[in-house]
Amino acid sequence: MTDGSEGVELPAYYDHYKTPVKLVSTPDGGITAWRLDRATGGWRSANDVIDDVLSAIGGEISARTPAEFVQRTEAARGRYLKGDGPVFALYETVRAIDEQATAERRAYTPEEAALVAGIRRRTFVMFEEQLQRAGDPGADPTIAAS
Repeated sequence: MTDGSEGVELPAYYDHYKTPVKLVSTPDGGITAWRLDRATGGWRSANDVIDDVLSAIGGEISARTPAEFVQRTEAARGRYLKGDGPVFALYETVRAIDEQATAERRAYTPEEAALVAGIRRRTFVMFEEQLQRAGDPGADPTIAAS
């Protein structure tokens, strides 16, 4: 097990230099880390950041709830990824809501905020299920149910 991991409840979710990172337990009782790959939307092994994440909360590293992690992950996917299909149509819907609020120089209305959060929960599950079918070992659609 990585030094400093004692007492860490897993899974655990973080922003690591503005990138979603999750720490999960391994079958042998250790920890593995997965970082969002902004080029693909999948998960990349990130064991090199475990000690950094566990010892440096604050500044450029922030702990996140599962719900916050889902929202941050989908905000990044929606911003960086392009494609066709139902997930990307939903990303476009969020982008349109965001562009309207930005054009009007205002925050989301409560209705818009709820709509965006709901869409992101849905796209998270859809994207993670697609990643699982493709064999991505870091994919976990159940996080959105947390």
